[in-house]
Amino acid sequence: MLQLRLLAILALTVSCAPQEQPPAARSAQFPNFPKTLFSSFETDCSGPGEDYVKTDQGSFECRKLLPPQASAFLILNYDGSPQDLPQIVTRLSSTQNNQGYRVDADMFFLVPQKDGSTVKIPVESEALNRDLSELYVGFGGTPLL
Repeated sequence: MLQLRLLAILALTVSCAPQEQPPAARSAQFPNFPKTLFSSFETDCSGPGEDYVKTDQGSFECRKLLPPQASAFLILNYDGSPQDLPQIVTRLSSTQNNQGYRVDADMFFLVPQKDGSTVKIPVESEALNRDLSELYVGFGGTPLL
């Protein structure tokens, strides 16, 4: 009976203890190529207004059209072209190294300009970096600072 009480107290202590969060990072190290991560990335980028693009060896992008208000904001604030709508781009790339594979994520807006060029606006967010770290850990990676 005493053992059951101790076990219950230990379980309560562990469940109430703060859980350690991985460091917020956009890069992670994987022992092997994270095929499931990249397959999930491709599957997640298959909806309307989304394009999955292989840009280089080991580099893939998901390009998504934005809601009308976000598009209007970017067009007006970055002198964009209303004929070619802005997109948000999430890029995942992998590089093989001595420890396995390093995966890097990047997120940015592409705002086409009236002159035909494109402005790239990086998305910086500590919350996004934390979410990426948790994602990496869920797929077996170790976030890199």
